[in-house]
Amino acid sequence: MLRQIKPLLIALLLALTATPALAGEIRLAAGMGMKEVLNVLTTDFTKAHPGTTFIKTYAAAGALAMQIENGAPIDLYISADTKWVNYLQKKNLIDGKWVAPFAWNDIVVVGRPSLKIGSMQDLTKLKRIAIGNPTSAPAGESAMEAFRNAGIEKQLAGKLVMTRDILQCLMYAETGVVDASVVHLTEALTAKRSKILYTVPHELYTRTPFTMAVTNRDASNGDAKAFFRYLESAEAKGILEKYGYLKE
Repeated sequence: MLRQIKPLLIALLLALTATPALAGEIRLAAGMGMKEVLNVLTTDFTKAHPGTTFIKTYAAAGALAMQIENGAPIDLYISADTKWVNYLQKKNLIDGKWVAPFAWNDIVVVGRPSLKIGSMQDLTKLKRIAIGNPTSAPAGESAMEAFRNAGIEKQLAGKLVMTRDILQCLMYAETGVVDASVVHLTEALTAKRSKILYTVPHELYTRTPFTMAVTNRDASNGDAKAFFRYLESAEAKGILEKYGYLKE
């Protein structure tokens, strides 16, 4: 009798602790720098889909990928670096049928308006430069690649300030904690005190699109897939362009 009851208790416990997506609920995870535009996009989507609610998590792309790998309840993941989507896909945590480019971006140098930056070499004249942590922030990884390819990596040793995410990186430039920061163009356009000083040449770093993907957490989650389709629409792309995201 006890042998028969035990499997039933285990099954009941699993049923009680499972957290399937509720109807109309979309769990969205994306980089901190996308917060503003995604707030607009999700609001626009809910107007056309009353009853839809979003539970949003914003953090560095790598940190979010690790959360998903460890079982975080995420339905739709948007990464500034395709690498992390590919990583999760190899772990069978991403639905390969639901992966697509979200948008493109540039990396730029922002800092005090009085500074003059006309080349990568000019960065070596600065005392402190902030970048997102390259292990988890795609803009920081791109910055380091650009420094290496420009031949200035050794000259910047001891001058780089690593930040937890791209918004902290921008804040350091805005408050004068550093002379300049390397951020995505979309974040730079929100700056109030600092200004864009220089656009890092595309040939110096591997340029990949921001990528969106539906996870395998709940294969029946049609709401996440509906939002995915909306993000591919002309309406959504028009909003993205207003916030500085590029077509390619």
